[in-house]
Amino acid sequence: MSYKKTLLVIALSSFFAAKSNAQVWEVGLQAGGAGYMGDLNPTDPLKISGLSLGGFVKANFDPNWALSFNYTLGKIKADDSKSTVEQLRQRNLSFTNKLREFSLLVDFNFFDYFSGGGYSRFSPYLYTGLGAVIFNPKTKYQGNEYELAGYDTEGVDYKTYALSIPYGAGVKYNFKSNWTIMANIGYRNAYTDYLDDVSGNYIDPAKYATEPSTRQMQVPLSDRSGEVLGYNIGGKDVQRGDFRKRDTYMFVGIGITYTFVSQKCF
Repeated sequence: MSYKKTLLVIALSSFFAAKSNAQVWEVGLQAGGAGYMGDLNPTDPLKISGLSLGGFVKANFDPNWALSFNYTLGKIKADDSKSTVEQLRQRNLSFTNKLREFSLLVDFNFFDYFSGGGYSRFSPYLYTGLGAVIFNPKTKYQGNEYELAGYDTEGVDYKTYALSIPYGAGVKYNFKSNWTIMANIGYRNAYTDYLDDVSGNYIDPAKYATEPSTRQMQVPLSDRSGEVLGYNIGGKDVQRGDFRKRDTYMFVGIGITYTFVSQKCF
């Protein structure tokens, strides 16, 4: 993440902290779906491939602005063999991935919402912030499951955590006293291209692992086209991914929150 974006998040956090004497606390849970766009799903931004579950603690500083700390667990997956594109079916890669995201989000309510001292019980809202995601792409091969990051399938040793930039929109409705229901959708630009273990070219044979047990599985996991075609299409400088610099993942869901308010706040 860039230097300027880091300063922006720090500045926003400091601004809200300065208003902490007026905050109204809120806790919530949310469940829904998770999806991703990347090398195995290059075109469908609304494709849901797994479930998501999360919770948050939020400080509402006034009817329009809030700051929350969030934890979300989601599962994403994709399979070339189910693609409508023949080239992807021939590539024949697949993965599943459990995402664990921690994020600090700023909410903006369009109306003077109930939480924080407003009078409107309904409001659309936007959010953005800064997150960190922990991931571990896996695949099944001949009945066994393998953690792909340990096999350097493109000859690249990548980290299984990354910064992310969340952004999204939703609606909320205070239906009873301190209780609110909400629905939202949000995308995350991840600062990694390996949520699916696919990024650039097939591994150069010169970069195969020297350790025998790793190399034994590195070869078939890096190029699975032979299972479909009868021969492998990979090799040095042969394209494996779509060369986008980053993968994107998405959470969508509905949730319920409880707001801790006092007579003094209202």
